[in-house]
Amino acid sequence: MGDILRIEHLKTFFKTQNGVIKAVNDVSFSVAEGEVLGLVGESGSGKSMTCRSIMRLIGAPGKIVGGKIFFHDEDILTWPESRLVDYRGAQVSMILQEPMTALNPVHTVGTQIVETIIQHEHVSQNEAEGTAVELMRKVGIPAPEHRLREYPHQFSGGMRQRVMIAIALACHPKVLLADEPTTALDVTIQDQIIRLVQSLQSEMGMSVVWVTHDLGVVAQLCDRVAVMYAGRIMELADVIELFENSHHPYTHGLMESLPAGGSRTENKLIPIPGQPPDLLNLPEGCPFMVRCRYADDCCSTADIPLRQVKPGHYSACVRFEELWN
Repeated sequence: MGDILRIEHLKTFFKTQNGVIKAVNDVSFSVAEGEVLGLVGESGSGKSMTCRSIMRLIGAPGKIVGGKIFFHDEDILTWPESRLVDYRGAQVSMILQEPMTALNPVHTVGTQIVETIIQHEHVSQNEAEGTAVELMRKVGIPAPEHRLREYPHQFSGGMRQRVMIAIALACHPKVLLADEPTTALDVTIQDQIIRLVQSLQSEMGMSVVWVTHDLGVVAQLCDRVAVMYAGRIMELADVIELFENSHHPYTHGLMESLPAGGSRTENKLIPIPGQPPDLLNLPEGCPFMVRCRYADDCCSTADIPLRQVKPGHYSACVRFEELWN
């Protein structure tokens, strides 16, 4: 099973009056065909900006300043804008985390699904409407023939998210980027959306990059996990390996801050001290150093790349050998 998507040393920076924000700072990972990769980390870690970079949807003052994004071994950063029309939606599609702002309030949901289909498929208006009804039925929207003609405000949060999934899947993309699609939903609806994406991913054989800050969702849904912090990947591993044998202090901190079963006194949450660094003034070396209980002088080394801990498992901690081996 080969890689369908490969990111190499990606850098997406934003120039501001106060300096340069390094939102995505030398990020590398791959996604295999049919794989679900979790992209996890705190808010502001660069997860969403990585997905927007993959879609080449970075607006001013942001800019992709380095790296490569390979789709089927072709670097999309070399493509002209005209070629990206087919790439976005038909090849790689994205579900945004806030459907109320992503959907146009003055157009019916049917119009918005049909518009996507017609843009990429050579079909008539009637054929596109028929496909839209089938898509709405597939994502679990009842009475799709009727609801096709309703507006976003007439849908609940969970149903709006299902509309977003229908739009994202309208042209059978090879890769789906899901940017925290369950964040604004209650737990029951979250679970329904996760199960829906699981079944559609299995049925269609597409690859998924699932962006989240919820490690419980990662454990339920993903094959592999990339842990991001301050615009960089701290650890990358198979999901079971990561939970059982994590090799980075930041990943350990995320695990310790998870609620566990048992009594409240036996299983206290251990928060990660401090705050994420200012992306305008990143420290030399490891960006997690100022919050890390294991930090040493060696952690201030200028370049701390991902290194292989064992086959398929990578860590950006310079002390992983002495701490966990």
